Amino acid sequence: MGDVTPATEQPSTQAVDRTAPALSATPRLIATDLDGTLLRDDKTVSARTVAALAAAERAGIEVFFVTGRPARWMDVVRDHVHGHGLAICANGAAVVDLHNGGRLIDVHPLEREYAAAVVETLREAAPGVSFAVERTSGIHYEPAYPPFYLDPGALIAPVDELLAAGSTYEVHPILKLLANHRELAPDEFLAMARKAAGHLASFTRSSPTALLEVSGLGVSKASTLARCCAERGITPEEVVAFGDMPNDLEMLGWAGTSYAMANAHPSVLAATTHRTEENNEDGVAIAIERLLGA
Repeated sequence: MGDVTPATEQPSTQAVDRTAPALSATPRLIATDLDGTLLRDDKTVSARTVAALAAAERAGIEVFFVTGRPARWMDVVRDHVHGHGLAICANGAAVVDLHNGGRLIDVHPLEREYAAAVVETLREAAPGVSFAVERTSGIHYEPAYPPFYLDPGALIAPVDELLAAGSTYEVHPILKLLANHRELAPDEFLAMARKAAGHLASFTRSSPTALLEVSGLGVSKASTLARCCAERGITPEEVVAFGDMPNDLEMLGWAGTSYAMANAHPSVLAATTHRTEENNEDGVAIAIERLLGA
């Protein structure tokens, strides 16, 4: 779910800026996406990346993982967050303490009424759409929803039942609604959904398939990262961010220095000033090494 699938491969003609940028302020925080960015395609963190993250924190730079993943999928990087141990999950809907069993310390939910309205609107705009509901307690999905990852604790039922008032799961806040379409192109589906229901919720995507991630209106990686930075007295100019897919765009635009991976979606390549090598070549680690060396 979320950004757990590799980013769309881009043409090899894309120019890569292989120099460290001239920063307007000493970086105090590095914010990095995971899938398609920090992680290799096999979902591992390379030894070089582990060393670069540790070197950044030794230099006094905080590192935040900012991902579409839910908290339960953070084991892959849990051991590589030092110091504060916080991560931003579910595209900004949750702040998680990775040093305390993945405890949720801040939640920005999608209210049930808005989720139900999004379902109704998308069904009309894109017949054939299927849904999953990601709550703080886990994921539940419709029978027609593609089995990307099987969760033995998932309830499988029509989305109307999953969102029904008074259901067993209503006490667990909704982190995001997921909408899948088997026939539409991913960017076409995203544009259609934003036009039809953008007044109800925030829409983005991080998968190469037509899988949309729907959060509460105004909730994004950027909004939650900005809040976390403000609590620490960190300005946007002191943040370096890395990403590869549309769900990273707001964060990359907010940060004072932004890097697109060489394998990034065209919209990310167009929106960022700097480039680094692709995720399978440890692009985040290489950029951090250059920043520290500079």
